[in-house]
Amino acid sequence: QVQLVESGGGSVQAGESLRLSCTASGLSYSTNCMGWFRQVPGKERESVADILPGGSTVYADSVEGRFTISQAKNTLYLQMNSLKPEDTAMYYCAAGPPVVYCRWNYWGQGTQVTVSS
Repeated sequence: QVQLVESGGGSVQAGESLRLSCTASGLSYSTNCMGWFRQVPGKERESVADILPGGSTVYADSVEGRFTISQAKNTLYLQMNSLKPEDTAMYYCAAGPPVVYCRWNYWGQGTQVTVSS
C-alpha cells in the first residue's frame, strides 16, 4: 500500500525559507514521478515541481530559481527560498508512474504553508 506523508509546513515571513519533506512507502522512487503541488481554497491545484525517473526536474515558472525539488532514499524534499505571500497554500506530495506523462495516482494529506508580508 502506497503512503505519502508530508511535513515541514508552517508560517513564515516573506523572504524566509522552509523545507518540506515527503516520506514515501510502498513505491519506488526510481520508477515513479514524484512531485509537489499546491492549492489555495477556491482555486485549482497546481503543479509546483516534479522530479522524473532518472532525475530530471520541472518547475512552475512562479517558483523557478526559488524552489528546489530533490530526493534522498525514500524522502522527497522541496526547499523553498525567498518565499512570497502568494506562495501561501496547502502543499501536497504526489507520486505515480510515467505513462506518456506522469500519472499522479497517489497523494499525501497536505501540509500548510503560510507566508505573511
